[in-house]
Amino acid sequence: LWRFGYSARLLKTNHFRTAASNTSFPAVWMLLAQYSGRIPGLFVVVKKNCFFTMPGTVEDKANLDLYLPHPEVRGMTALNREAFKRTVVVPVLKVKKEIVNTLLKSLKHTVLQRPGLKRVIEDPEDEDSRLVILDPHKIPEFSLGESEQEVLKQLNVSSEVSKYNLELTYENFKSEEILRAVLPEGQEVTSGFSRVGHIAHLNLRDHQLPYRHLIGQVLIDKNPGITCVVNKTNIIDSTYRNFQMEVLAGESNLVTKVKENNIVYELDFSKVYWNPRLSTEHSRIVELLKPGDVLFDVFAGIGPFAIPAAKKKCHVFANDLNPESYKWFLHNCKLNKVDNKIKAFNMDGRDFLLGPVRKELSKELPLLKEGQKTSFHIVMNLPALAIEFLDVFRHLLVGEPCSTAALPTVHCYGFSKHDDPAKDIQERAEASLGTSLAGRCSTYLVRNVAPNKEMLCLSFQIPADVLYKRPCPDEGKEQAP
Repeated sequence: LWRFGYSARLLKTNHFRTAASNTSFPAVWMLLAQYSGRIPGLFVVVKKNCFFTMPGTVEDKANLDLYLPHPEVRGMTALNREAFKRTVVVPVLKVKKEIVNTLLKSLKHTVLQRPGLKRVIEDPEDEDSRLVILDPHKIPEFSLGESEQEVLKQLNVSSEVSKYNLELTYENFKSEEILRAVLPEGQEVTSGFSRVGHIAHLNLRDHQLPYRHLIGQVLIDKNPGITCVVNKTNIIDSTYRNFQMEVLAGESNLVTKVKENNIVYELDFSKVYWNPRLSTEHSRIVELLKPGDVLFDVFAGIGPFAIPAAKKKCHVFANDLNPESYKWFLHNCKLNKVDNKIKAFNMDGRDFLLGPVRKELSKELPLLKEGQKTSFHIVMNLPALAIEFLDVFRHLLVGEPCSTAALPTVHCYGFSKHDDPAKDIQERAEASLGTSLAGRCSTYLVRNVAPNKEMLCLSFQIPADVLYKRPCPDEGKEQAP
């Protein structure tokens, strides 16, 4: 046994000593193989063309499970980090420490590339050497290929591959790997979430609810800066576009700060609507605006369209029905120093269109001169209901349009589960407006909200015959006696 470099520590165990004394030589190797997978730090040299065959062990099979926690965590609902410990057998090369860096570069596709795990560890038996961990998926038989052996030959490094017992802990696993190991096998795992400042927002499915507190804690552990995890408990169907939520883990502070497109917003996530997935859409609309343009934001929320538009020196009229959204909108206007550039309203969207919007358009549109470049934009980001508000534009103004180029452009958002969502959105808008938009509108796919449910933006200039009520030619004339 000493010829093959085994530690005498193994021979001191009563179980092994008794078994070895009554066992043939090949069977001793089998016992050694079993112990090699259980004694931390023990590594066994596997020589090519050796006269014995190393038998398969549970640890050998664990090579393919390098990225999986201990199987006993399946079904856990209260997080026990200690239960995730496991030992796996990995292939290593013994290398003189002065050439470790050279070896890592030469075998970069073969060495372990696992985030959070060291690729180079101390050699317990030789302080002048290091053990370089190889990827067990690349070296499944603990035997190097010809190209790797040639590299080692050039570096004057032995091509003998050793087995090393590597201990993995909770810290070594990714959140998705942990959740996949815990939840019932074959069921969908939730590892994605929306981040709103220090808050992680989940939409858990029914089968995940028994594990919700564990899921929350795992996300806090694995995502620096996340200190609170919440789960939506109902759909957004309230008047004020917020939803009930449950704090799954961490602190219960739901007042947070976010940064989007270089603008800072503060909000109470439990009382106002905020969706970080709309950042690109907010930016897309604002980029359509030019300094001096006029923006009417009918459902403004806390200001992701209105505030950057004001920063761009547009004239902004913004409204939201939710008193909390209105409060945080005013706060964010001051925070971003645009409070003197925005006229804010806290009223129903229909009343906002019939009141301040109609008043401003009636005043400004007739003053536009031919060739003037001021544009008017109306943003209606309430996807569940906005299309129903479009009928407000029917004969909103009285008179004749001074220029068709000055007609306001509407950006109306909606959800669709139709096979042809763009056609569906357009047809619904046409029904509200009472006219065809064929050739006069464009649709933009914003995002996929759920399976077979799309969020779209329909943009169009309000047709003059819809927006204006033309006076009757005889109106105002006295009738003949």
